[in-house]
Amino acid sequence: MTYTTQMDAARKGISTPEIKTVAKKEGMDETRLMELMAKGRIIIPANKNHKNLSAEGVGEGLRTKINVNLGISKDCSDVEVEMEKVHLALKLKAEAIMDLSCFGKTREFRKRLVEISPAMIGTVPIYDAVGFYDKNIKDISVDEFFRVVETHVKDGVDFLTIHAGLNRETAEKIKKNERITSIVSRGGSLLYTWMQLNDAENPFYEHYDRLLEICEAYDVTLSLGDACRPGCLNDSTDACQVQELITLGELTLKAWERNVQVMIEGPGHMAMDEIAGNMMMEKRLCHGAPFYVLGPLVTDVAPGYDHITSAIGGAIAAASGADFLCYVTPAEHLRLPDLDDMKEGIIAARIAAHAADIAKKIPGARKWDDAMSRARAALDWEAMFNLAIDPDKARAYRASSMPEHEDSCSMCGRMCAVRNMKRIREGKDIQLQD
Repeated sequence: MTYTTQMDAARKGISTPEIKTVAKKEGMDETRLMELMAKGRIIIPANKNHKNLSAEGVGEGLRTKINVNLGISKDCSDVEVEMEKVHLALKLKAEAIMDLSCFGKTREFRKRLVEISPAMIGTVPIYDAVGFYDKNIKDISVDEFFRVVETHVKDGVDFLTIHAGLNRETAEKIKKNERITSIVSRGGSLLYTWMQLNDAENPFYEHYDRLLEICEAYDVTLSLGDACRPGCLNDSTDACQVQELITLGELTLKAWERNVQVMIEGPGHMAMDEIAGNMMMEKRLCHGAPFYVLGPLVTDVAPGYDHITSAIGGAIAAASGADFLCYVTPAEHLRLPDLDDMKEGIIAARIAAHAADIAKKIPGARKWDDAMSRARAALDWEAMFNLAIDPDKARAYRASSMPEHEDSCSMCGRMCAVRNMKRIREGKDIQLQD
C-alpha cells in the first residue's frame, strides 16, 4: 500500500517510520496514535524532503511541544548570526523552529536550516514574498504567492502558516468592530492590505484547493494562521477573532478531505479568565484539531518581561487543551531577540509546557519531577543539576555562593530542613551553633 501524507497512512493503517518514532517518544500505542491521527487530533509534520527530521507529534494525549521563532530581516540580515540561534534552539530541545525570514538570502538560510535541523521547520511564505519579488504588496499576483509556497515546500519545510481564514466576511467584521490594536499579525496585515488594495478575496481562501494540492504532494502540514489574533487584552474574544476561527474550522474539514494535516493558530493577548474558554471554543469549532498558541500574554504592561507573561498564559492554555506553544522572549515588542533573550524565552516556554503536561496527566510527565524530589531529599547536588531544566544556570547559582556545609545551600546553612531531617532520621545529632 502507498500513502500520500501521514494522515493518509494512519487512515490506511500504515505505520510509517515517523509514526513509529512518535509512538516510541511518547510511549503511546501505535494503533491508538493512528486512530487519533486519522481523526485529525494528532499531527506529525514531516515534509518528504526533510531528510534529517526526528519526527514529533502534536496533539491530544501527547507532550506539549514548543516552537522557536527566528530568521533574517532587513535590519538583521546576517545568516551566520541566525544560524547560531538555530544551534541554541536545538541545544535547548525546542521541537520546532519557525523561519520568519523576510529579506535577503532567505532561501539560503532556509535550506541550511532544513539540512541541519532534526526539529520540525515552519515558515510563513507571505513574509518571504515581498522581499523575494522586490515588489509592493499590491503588485504581487496570485500565481506569485503560490510560487513562493511551492518553493518553501520543495525546500523541505514541515508546516506552513497560511492566513486562509481572513476572507472578505472576516474583513468586514474588522471594519465594523473597533479594536485598539487592529490587526497585529504580520501575515494577516499583509493579506488584508493586498485584499483592500486589489478589491479581491484572500487568494489562499479563494484558491484553497490549490494550496491543499501542494501540501498533499509534499506531506506538508497546514498551520492555519490567526490573522485576527488579539494584540491586547481589550481585543480578545471579539467578533473578528471568533469569525475567523469559525472559518478555520470549515477549512480544516476541507483539508482533511485531502488527507492534509492541520493545526490551528490562536491568541495572542488574553486575560487569564478567558483562556480556558478559548481553548474549549477552538477545539469545538475546529473539530479537535491541534491548537498552537502564542502565549497567550496575560497582561500588556510588561515589556522586557513578556517571556513571563507568556509562560503564565501558555501554562494555562496548554493545561486547558492547547498542544503547541510558541515561545516569547524578553525582547517581544521591543527588538529582535539575541541569544540570551532566546534562552530565557525557550526555558520559560519549556517550563510552561511541562507544568501543563503534569496537569494534563501526560504519561511520564511526573517522573521527571519525582526524580528531582528524590535528589533533593538525598541532598544529591550533582543529580539535581543533571535533572534541572537548565543545568548550567543551576550550577552557576550554587557555585556563586557556596555554603559552609556542602550538604546545604547558603540560604539556610545549618538550618536546612532537608539536611536536618535527614540527619535526625539517621540518628545523628544536630548542631545549629558553633
